[in-house]
Amino acid sequence: MQESIDVAVPVSTAYNQWTQFESFPQFMGGVDSITQTSETHTHWVTSIGGVKREFDAEVTEQHPDERVAWKSTDGESHAGVVTFHRLDENTTRLMVQIDWHPETFTEKLGAAVNADAAQVKGDLKRFKEFIEKSGGETGAWRGNVEAPPTGGSPDATPANSTVPDASTNDPDSGGPRVV
Repeated sequence: MQESIDVAVPVSTAYNQWTQFESFPQFMGGVDSITQTSETHTHWVTSIGGVKREFDAEVTEQHPDERVAWKSTDGESHAGVVTFHRLDENTTRLMVQIDWHPETFTEKLGAAVNADAAQVKGDLKRFKEFIEKSGGETGAWRGNVEAPPTGGSPDATPANSTVPDASTNDPDSGGPRVV
């Protein structure tokens, strides 16, 4: 599924907020919590359609002010990418692509009637309200994660990727994400 939305903030503000995964429950329906376990790994707890799930996800590619891509590493099978497009100095278009595989009958029924697309559209609308009303991002992580080489081990850190210095909490230095 693909959805997009224009937000009235500079591209860096929209991007910085999107890197704050632990804030997602504030605008994503069905997301109970997200715990950042490393610079590129998160643990999700969701409750959607009466079904509670927990799964881990990994950021597979990330380039400041351009894109964040992820995939699940266990549990629910999904992957996605959000790209950030500068429309003008104070307007950004977010484009989201998500690929997921419904497992339960309820999830399959929801996908058949496009409830999942409606959920993503609603989440983007709430992100727009959240970022525009907040006056700025709640934190940032501007590290660069290169896509893994084809055929490489998904657990290996690519040799040319930037791994943030965990000794600092300065968001502009590439330190850990701050919520």
